[in-house]
Amino acid sequence: MKIFVATILLLCSIVQGQQTPLRLEFGVYPSDRVAIMYRKFSPVLDAIRVPIENILQREVDIHMTIFQDYDSGIKALANGDVDFVRFGPSSFILAEQLNPEVQLLAMELRKGLKRFNGVIIARKDSGIKTVQDLHGRSFAFGDQNSTIGTFLAQAMLVEHGIQEAELASHEYLGRHDKVAKAIIMGTHDAGALKSSTYKTLCNPKDIIIVKAFSNVTKPWVARSELSKEICAAITASLLALESEEALRELGCSGFAEASPDEYDLVRVGMEKAISFYPIPEEEPEN
Repeated sequence: MKIFVATILLLCSIVQGQQTPLRLEFGVYPSDRVAIMYRKFSPVLDAIRVPIENILQREVDIHMTIFQDYDSGIKALANGDVDFVRFGPSSFILAEQLNPEVQLLAMELRKGLKRFNGVIIARKDSGIKTVQDLHGRSFAFGDQNSTIGTFLAQAMLVEHGIQEAELASHEYLGRHDKVAKAIIMGTHDAGALKSSTYKTLCNPKDIIIVKAFSNVTKPWVARSELSKEICAAITASLLALESEEALRELGCSGFAEASPDEYDLVRVGMEKAISFYPIPEEEPEN
């Protein structure tokens, strides 16, 4: 009997060892240069892989894709072309609009909190000290689907009576670091970006914060058809993540459970941002 049991266990271990690794496709949009994106995300993906393997009891291979832009990432998640992603809040909301069944896995924490700041910045010698001073000036936004770089910045402008027509010009530069460099080089009078990029790239003696505004931390989201078992394993691995290297590179202090209503602040901001581009009045019929 003992020999029989031992044989069965051996056969099971052989079968498990021959099982094809589970390949998980992870995606992220380019908020920084590609080299920086790989540096930021490789440690966290390495750190969560083993716990996922332990939970699922099979080998796991996580492959990272850096999308060409925010829009392609949103569509990839909604269409199920990737298994899970790390997005900004607005990208999660836009993907949810395309596919209401996408699954929220967890949200990042900044210093233990679920909120952090975006900022509107300007050169100190520009004469811009308040949001109202942006009338007639040029503005640099990030990607058109960026939470901080576009939606919340435009909502802030609208709240202060500034629409597209009140600016001398505006441009979408795609990434936070490009916005910072545009203000530093003086190609634009002001711009919106995340506070961490401002701290990294800008000298506060030359570049000032005109206005800070609140944002919700980034969500990790799975495609609609990813199994509940795999989703639960990813969530558990993120919540248990304690690797100082991985968290430092990612720029967060850990992860917390999340629910869709925690992103209502961003939903409201996205609604306000619609008014940045006024709807043209229809010409009366003759």
